[in-house]
Amino acid sequence: MNRIYSERHIPVLLKEVVDNLVWKPDGVYVDCTVGEGGHTKAIAERILETSGKVIGIDVDSEVLQIAERNLEAYPNVQLFKFSYVDLPVLLNLLQVHKVDGLLVDLGVSTYQLKGEGRGFSFNQDEPLDMRMNLESELTAHHVVNTYPEDRLADIIYNYGEERFARRIAHSIVQNRPINTTRELVEAIRKALPYKEIHNRKRHFATKTFQAIRIEVNKELENLAKFLSFAPDLLTTGGRIAIISFHSLEDRLVKHAFKNDPRLEPLGDFIAPSMEEIAENPRSRSAKLRVAKRV
Repeated sequence: MNRIYSERHIPVLLKEVVDNLVWKPDGVYVDCTVGEGGHTKAIAERILETSGKVIGIDVDSEVLQIAERNLEAYPNVQLFKFSYVDLPVLLNLLQVHKVDGLLVDLGVSTYQLKGEGRGFSFNQDEPLDMRMNLESELTAHHVVNTYPEDRLADIIYNYGEERFARRIAHSIVQNRPINTTRELVEAIRKALPYKEIHNRKRHFATKTFQAIRIEVNKELENLAKFLSFAPDLLTTGGRIAIISFHSLEDRLVKHAFKNDPRLEPLGDFIAPSMEEIAENPRSRSAKLRVAKRV
């Protein structure tokens, strides 16, 4: 680790995930987005007295170091630096032909939001990075400072669902070079009407930051690719559970679960309770959808 980090990570919809995902006590489960290991730990505890095991993967090497410490007491967990879009490659290397459960948590981890230097949060002044995989070449700095105005506007509109996308893109281009999150927030502020800044329930930069992060990490492309092959990795009766945090992700998941003949949705989405939202406000927009391999 190259910096100190101590804030407690709170896994979203923890009980709901484990209760819906772990259907076979001695099964093989894959946490495709380990983060700091909260969901992985709960799954491992549920099957600890069996021959079951959990394979955990993440593209972020820094959060994996945190997860390794959090999970060192669980011999039934194996962790790997891998992207979930490359999961078939890893399973082939491990000679695992089918698994009994797949979990994907599409949220940004507490460490990524709070750890200095990653540029995910508009609440801190950091270099524009936003990469979940620090080995990737594309950064938020490159997107913000080199993309043509029209392309920026399309990204902010399509990925952020921001109705002032064209004004924001124009302001970004006019204020280049933009090197830090604070400078990006100021460019967004200049583009928005006063009432819009003060009347929004969430921070006025939220949608633009979300859009740029999605572009940097190719999040929707990766999710669509994963949904295309994930059912083939499951045993009959195996579960796939996906936690999304905005409508673009949820729409993809809902459509796949409903229209893929390999899958049967298990009810409607599950939302966090009022008690969970009170404890962890970042969970408020989470939706958990679960489907079964038929």
